[in-house]
Amino acid sequence: MRGHRMKPGMRMVGVVAAAFAAGAVLGPVVAPPVMSAFAQEAGNRAETYRLLNLFGDVFERVRAEYVEPVNDREVIEAAINGMLQGLDPHSSYMNARSFRDMQVQTRGEFGGLGIEVSQEGGYVKVISPIDDTPAARAGVKPGDLITHLNGESVQGLSLQEAVEKMRGERGSAIKLTIRRPGAESPIELSLTRDVIRPQVARFRMEGNDIGYVRLSSFNEQTETALRRAVSTLRTQAGGNLKGLILDLRNNPGGLLDQAVQVSDDFLEQGEIVSTRARRADDAQRWNAKPGDITEGLRVVVLVNGGSASASEIVAGALQDHRRGIVLGTKSFGKGSVQTVMPIPGNGAIRLTTARYYTPSGRSIQALGISPDVEVLAAREEGNAPLRDREADLRRALRNDNGTQEAAPLPPLNLPAGVLDKVSRMPPEGAASFDPTKPETDFQLQQAAALLRAWAAAEPQRRAAR
Repeated sequence: MRGHRMKPGMRMVGVVAAAFAAGAVLGPVVAPPVMSAFAQEAGNRAETYRLLNLFGDVFERVRAEYVEPVNDREVIEAAINGMLQGLDPHSSYMNARSFRDMQVQTRGEFGGLGIEVSQEGGYVKVISPIDDTPAARAGVKPGDLITHLNGESVQGLSLQEAVEKMRGERGSAIKLTIRRPGAESPIELSLTRDVIRPQVARFRMEGNDIGYVRLSSFNEQTETALRRAVSTLRTQAGGNLKGLILDLRNNPGGLLDQAVQVSDDFLEQGEIVSTRARRADDAQRWNAKPGDITEGLRVVVLVNGGSASASEIVAGALQDHRRGIVLGTKSFGKGSVQTVMPIPGNGAIRLTTARYYTPSGRSIQALGISPDVEVLAAREEGNAPLRDREADLRRALRNDNGTQEAAPLPPLNLPAGVLDKVSRMPPEGAASFDPTKPETDFQLQQAAALLRAWAAAEPQRRAAR
């Protein structure tokens, strides 16, 4: 918080006193508008104090009458968490231990199973498993609902409490009961916890002419890892690099500043993202600095329903500037920013403080990023119901595009015939996707085909500087 906003209580006392004084002096006379506003504010404050007294009364009743003795701290922390989770799906309270765990996680190393989760209908919903973690190896999928942990229902637990139960020492085991859309019966999985050190940037050459980089999350290591990956790929290609595939599928997001830096790595100029908060003077805007680490290389960005938050910032920035072609399926649609506010000695709160907007001024909250080129991962995906997205979460923030003006996206301007090389869905009888076999990744193969066709149609294309 900024210094000039640290004394709202002091200012409000003056307002309340002025309102009462005005009422006493004026009596039945109709007050001017400013006096009416003061009186209304005083009434609102009085109601707030009555509600706080209600909380105190209920708390004392619980302490005195509940069937078993209660821990005051646990009861109050549960009340705080209930207040925050009642706002939207992403606000919550973290006690001191959870806050420490969160700080460790953003640094890129933490203990547990390796899944990004939210809460839905009292259950824990998987947004995305993190690559090469116990959860990913066990077959946990986006959209899975975790209903029980070691046979105990997660109903009644806060999201943070459920996460804490899933964390633990390396080598310790935990059993997950999962309800999966389309499965007739619950799925039981036994996982062994591990130290999660997600390799945020995996990369390789596709053939001898296309570079592939997968970002699995946005932590403090992501942008540095991306730079290292691109540099290595350029060396391996030996001047034969026709394009780059940036894979953000099932990337649940992370740090805003890393999303900005990753976007900046591909852009020479222009806005990357902006945020608008409750107060107009809290709006922020981030702009790109000169310098494209790919030197104008053609880029395709892969997204799907598990691409959320920071992933959508990057995809939106590159799409709006037509710096990259977004290919895949619609993203998750989390267009809000959470600020972690430490409370000395008492952990921290994670509070939704702003919505973010792509360079064209559009909010993707509850909408997601629509791909420039839709390509399904499997034929069945075309007939299956959409996996749950931000709009399906309880108390999800509304999208305010109706009150904001967004500039239309510029045309793709791809050479004629390039998009004809891309198919929307796999052919009949195509092999099922196997993460260990890139040739079975239909979206990846279509991205590579697009880049090769693009390069063939523009053989003299110069690197943008």
